[in-house]
This record gives sequence, C-alpha cells and structure tokens, in this order.
Amino acid sequence: MRKQKPVKDSFVIMTELVLPNDTNTLNNLMGGRMMHLMDIAAAIAAQKHSNRIVVTASVDNVSFREGIRLGSVVTLQAQVTRAFASSMEVHIDVWAEDIPSGTRIKSNEAFFTFVAVDQSGRPIDVPEALPETPEEIALYDGALRRRQLRLVLGGRMKPEEATELKALFAME
Repeated sequence: MRKQKPVKDSFVIMTELVLPNDTNTLNNLMGGRMMHLMDIAAAIAAQKHSNRIVVTASVDNVSFREGIRLGSVVTLQAQVTRAFASSMEVHIDVWAEDIPSGTRIKSNEAFFTFVAVDQSGRPIDVPEALPETPEEIALYDGALRRRQLRLVLGGRMKPEEATELKALFAME
C-alpha cells in the first residue's frame, strides 16, 4: 500500500502585484505571465505533496474570465486533487483584488498535471492523495475523468478504454 498524504498538506497561496512590465497594451496582466504564475504555484503544491522534483506534464482549460488590471493584487491558490502512480493533478484558483476599491473577483481557474521525477528525470512514485472536505472529495472524484480525457486527447488512451468517460456519457 502506498503512503497517503492529506491533500490539505499541499495547499499553496502565492500573492503577486501586477506591475507595468507584466501587462499588455491595455494595462491588463498578460496571459502568458498569468500561466507562468499558475505553473509556479501548482509546481510548489505538487512538490509539497510528493517531496520530489516535479515537471509539468499538461495544462487543462485555463479560463481567462476577467482581465486583471495593472496594480491589482493576484492571489493564486493551488492544491493537489489526486495522485496517480507518479503524476498528480493540481487545481489552481486565481483571484484578482483591487485594494483601493475593495473588490475581489475570481479571474482564472485551471488543472495542471505534474510528474514527480528522480535526479535522472525518471518518473517516481508519489503518495496517494487523501481528500477530507466535501470540496476536496468532489475534486478527487472528478480527477479520474479529467485524467482519462487528457489521455484520450493526447492520444495516449483509446476512447473505448476511458471507462470513467463512458460512464459519464452513458456510452456503450
């Protein structure tokens, strides 16, 4: 039996200030800079869970709901949702806060997948993720479907082998 670790132990909060060098010509945070910040926060969460070096394997559906203005405070929250043999899914929420106006909005959300590797870069086993709260359990339960979708879209699994996806769509 693999070692287990509560998903709450991987929780990361990262805060950044949007400066002029981070913005596009509309004074909004550039999407590439946002993805860079998300990748860092998610990697830290995966490292905390695995106690290993991790590499980014995939990024799912980064949603850019709201522009983040120059001078805003960006808060990223990342946490492992589920661990497989050597890979971990990490969920990231991004919040933008305009401190002078007192407004705070959820601007982005995504799932990243990381693989733990040894010093030679070979995949290495990671602890199982143990969800405890209703939200953690819901994210954990959906992780296998999201993983199968990633594998099918990446050509690493045949659609007919994706049992969780078949069940979701009641395909036969």
